[in-house]
Amino acid sequence: MFDKMKIDAEIKMEYKNSKDADISLKSLDVENKGYVKSNKENNILTFKLESDSLSTFLATADDLIFSEILVEKIIESASSK
Repeated sequence: MFDKMKIDAEIKMEYKNSKDADISLKSLDVENKGYVKSNKENNILTFKLESDSLSTFLATADDLIFSEILVEKIIESASSK
């Protein structure tokens, strides 16, 4: 018999400043509630992912990274104006 697989990961994202980290955290929090635990310390966001399924884990990580890329582009666009 095999034990059930458990996958844990921690993803850290560093921003130019605390304000950008706040914007990103608030933007990502809506989609991540219930799936990803998040924490902000100064200008660094830490996301903790846990899953019993590799496919679910990969989908969650992919969604998080894709969403963060969009937020980052919006922050860059807004700050260049």
